[in-house]
Amino acid sequence: MKPTERRAFLVQATALAAYGASFASSAAASAPRATSAPPDSTTAVPAPSDSASTPPTSEVTANTLAEAEKLAGITFTEKERAQIVRTVNSLRKQFHDRAALGYLPNQLAPAEVFRAELPGMPAAAVTTEGDPFEIPQFKLAARTPSDEELNYESIPMLAAMLRAQVVSSERLTTLALDRFDRLNPTLFCAITVVREQALARARAMDAELRAGTVRGPLHGIPYAAKDLLDTAGIRTTWGAEPWKDRVPTTNAWVIDALDRAGAVLTAKTAVGALAYGDIWFGGTCRNPWNPEKGSSGSSAGSASSVAAGIVPFAIGTETLGSIVSPCTTCGVSGLRPTFGRVPRTGCMALTWSMDKIGAIARRTSDCGIVLGAINGFDPRDASSVAQPFHWSMRQDVRGLRVGFVPEWFEGDAAAGYQPVLDALREAGAVLVEVKPPQVDSSALMLPIVAEGAAAFEEMTRGNTDDMLAWQADTAWPNTFRESWFIPAIELLQASRLRRRAMETMHTWFMQFDAVVAPPFAGDLLLLTNSCGQPCAVARCGFENPQTPRTVTVMARNFDEGTALRVASAIEERLGKWDRFPSL
Repeated sequence: MKPTERRAFLVQATALAAYGASFASSAAASAPRATSAPPDSTTAVPAPSDSASTPPTSEVTANTLAEAEKLAGITFTEKERAQIVRTVNSLRKQFHDRAALGYLPNQLAPAEVFRAELPGMPAAAVTTEGDPFEIPQFKLAARTPSDEELNYESIPMLAAMLRAQVVSSERLTTLALDRFDRLNPTLFCAITVVREQALARARAMDAELRAGTVRGPLHGIPYAAKDLLDTAGIRTTWGAEPWKDRVPTTNAWVIDALDRAGAVLTAKTAVGALAYGDIWFGGTCRNPWNPEKGSSGSSAGSASSVAAGIVPFAIGTETLGSIVSPCTTCGVSGLRPTFGRVPRTGCMALTWSMDKIGAIARRTSDCGIVLGAINGFDPRDASSVAQPFHWSMRQDVRGLRVGFVPEWFEGDAAAGYQPVLDALREAGAVLVEVKPPQVDSSALMLPIVAEGAAAFEEMTRGNTDDMLAWQADTAWPNTFRESWFIPAIELLQASRLRRRAMETMHTWFMQFDAVVAPPFAGDLLLLTNSCGQPCAVARCGFENPQTPRTVTVMARNFDEGTALRVASAIEERLGKWDRFPSL
């Protein structure tokens, strides 16, 4: 590109920022205050509103441009500004015509499709064999287990009990439903409990088991799903006031996959409004270890309900920490899969290039079993990829090279994580000292906020963002408004820097088989979410009786099996699943 052409692009970027300010303020001033929920894929697309079909009347002047330059980080001369003013209306017309097209469904992804693996740079998975549905044979006790024992039992043991008809799916489901009824007034962890549907489903699964039909280890197991996943005929509210009465007509792909696996849906769990935090329209989801505090989010209710012994597993989603953070707070296991592994069809979109669906459970191995059921391909999700998932509970970590950054395990604050390294050594892993990845991540937040603002443009334009309970400076309403002033060039440059980060992270992960780190160490949460790598969360101890401690294990793209092997070894050696919240 010639210097003169580059200059022209910069001129347009600043004009874009100036027009964004002008158009947004004009539209907001003329738009009527919305009182009903914005439309979604279950409703007809409305005709363009008057504010969208009428061009904004505010004038872009040289002074407008001078102020916009401060945001764009560029300076033009007075002569250049005068020229932009003469031509900027062509841009204004483009933006106006686009807005006049009307509402775009939330799941309509951009034409540019993100892929976690770079062309010509395969991640070379370490774990290349193993059936996630192959579970050990357990010797069951002669007596019938108590309710208290079942509340925290693992999926493989529950599956063995169900196959042996020691317990029934109806009993497990009733326990979950009753526990939701008792604890939800304290924890605010469920938005919708589906008692009648769940009991009917459980009885049907019991009938299949009695007839000798076994769908797999999830057959008859009750679970809960984050309230971003569509469930036909059951409210899916996204945790946000404008959508609190939304009832979809079809299931999300993941819900159908779990139906095929024989799992029993009991509830839709609390989600921080539009996938951020733990505040939803019904209150703040609570941490079972300390109900005076929130559970973190945005998979708030999924982590809380598993930690409280309500359901054996729950489905969560993550864009930037929404599985890792609540699992850390609530002391439960979690698995954020590689970007693209689990289809997101029927799941609310926040950031099309970063959203991921994963499992939250009582054990890391439970998460692996759930991933086996929800792994797949769906062409309706533009970023969906067909990748085999290899892992088995029988696999260990002997000989695996596990990287760690020494300074993350040193000092008083990190002293509690030293047993993690000792446990891996005892299990036969080879620990490898590594340096943190050298990546400038300063621009990687831009795609998250810009895509989110685009996904919820209608809410911002219609002022329904004022309906959300959380209105802090860092909450979505202000963040989405602020994102209207991101120059297009900055967003594209951030995308280019993201590709560079992906190349660096690929090279970094090829030095070892997996990496272990305290949650939020360095910048790994942002880097691995931006670049697509999977992450497992495992409980490894307690800071105090009300504060569990977890550790994270990350691996190469599409190598969840290795992350699960390492995380499981930590859990098994440290044995920290013998303590539960006092509820």
